[in-house]
Amino acid sequence: MRRSRRVFVVVAVTLLVLIAAVVGVYLWQRPILVTATGYAAHNACAVAHVADRDHPETDLPDNPLVPYLQAGVDDDGATANLFGVLAGQRAWYTEGFGCTLAGDRPEFGEATSISPDANPFAEASVDADPAIDAAIAGAFGDDLADPDAAALGTRGVVVVKGGDLVGERYADGFDASTPQLGWSMSKSVASLMLGVLVERGEVALDDDHLRPEWTDERADITVEQLVRMTSGIEWDETYDLGTPITQMLYLEPDMAGYVASLPLAHEPGTVQQYSSGSTNLLCSVLAERTGLGADLPRQLLLGPLGMSSAVFEPDASGLPVCSSYLWATPRDWAAIGWFAEQGGVWGGERLLPDDWMAQSVTVDPVESTDDPGYGMGWRTNRLPDGSLAWPELPEDTFTANGHDGQVIFVVPSEDVVVVRLGFTPEVEHEPRTVALVAAAIAAD
Repeated sequence: MRRSRRVFVVVAVTLLVLIAAVVGVYLWQRPILVTATGYAAHNACAVAHVADRDHPETDLPDNPLVPYLQAGVDDDGATANLFGVLAGQRAWYTEGFGCTLAGDRPEFGEATSISPDANPFAEASVDADPAIDAAIAGAFGDDLADPDAAALGTRGVVVVKGGDLVGERYADGFDASTPQLGWSMSKSVASLMLGVLVERGEVALDDDHLRPEWTDERADITVEQLVRMTSGIEWDETYDLGTPITQMLYLEPDMAGYVASLPLAHEPGTVQQYSSGSTNLLCSVLAERTGLGADLPRQLLLGPLGMSSAVFEPDASGLPVCSSYLWATPRDWAAIGWFAEQGGVWGGERLLPDDWMAQSVTVDPVESTDDPGYGMGWRTNRLPDGSLAWPELPEDTFTANGHDGQVIFVVPSEDVVVVRLGFTPEVEHEPRTVALVAAAIAAD
């Protein structure tokens, strides 16, 4: 009897130790796990409610915990967890504002209504050109075997020349009305929004003392350093579980507040480090100056350009996630490119300072950079060493770029804008897209 009791005690203690160990490991790893479920919940919500598609597991980049995740879409948004019970996250859908990760439903007020009337591409017919159509076929990989074309992953192409829509095509399951996520092309739009407020005199590039809690060297950070990503704030843009970028996007209810809490790694203005955190800090300044909150993009830019499909998703604090979360149809993305090509004039009205795009595609010299050619939210053809990023294209070419192959090419000297959207995590799409831009330039 005593031996049986001792065995029972040993087994019970062992089980308790194992349970404690499992709980300890879970608590230790929970921030990483919640990052994964946050990504899954936001992905499922946005793909279903913003893009009106049914394939959240394949529409956006893979989540390494997919085999263990359970995600479900409902009328309010979407949820995701591990094994049905652990590390749960909810994304809430709000009309006009898309999906937001939060414990309770956030309140953003009413989204400003946007009419497509101001967008000349919204209802335009396509004046097709055979040479451009052939180049579009190349951008979709029509010459490739089916698996290789699928890996290329082009989902939408729009070509504008001289203000006319001269080429357009969509992958199966997508059409002209399907919003697609621009990822970091959102940063180029944030730069345009900043330009609108600079033109109005509400913000200046040399404004500093941007956060009340910055009482150290961070008080010297300027608006221009945020948009140029030379703020010096410590950052890691690696998209992996547990890094600052994924923590910001999938764990933090106040993304700008999180970034503002990070220390300096470099003296402001000396080192350029690509940072989605810098762009969200920038938009927190714009939101604070205007008091517009989540409606900031709709009132400043999306509405005036007639981008009626566009949804700029906010975080739980009401801050538009200007680094990453603008959804729009390719035709509405083309409006962004054409607005930049026109130097900030739209419908005969100047919305940006007359030198804004010239400043945006000028690269400031710094001690070091991890992204040569990055200006104020746009990438330039002429690199700091004098070489061209795209030798086949005119020197004045510039681009907005996003994760997994999103790009807008703008060529002011040729009145050409090319939008390419897709899901291309592993294949190099750029040579085919550059060939399409060159074909658009050469076309009559």
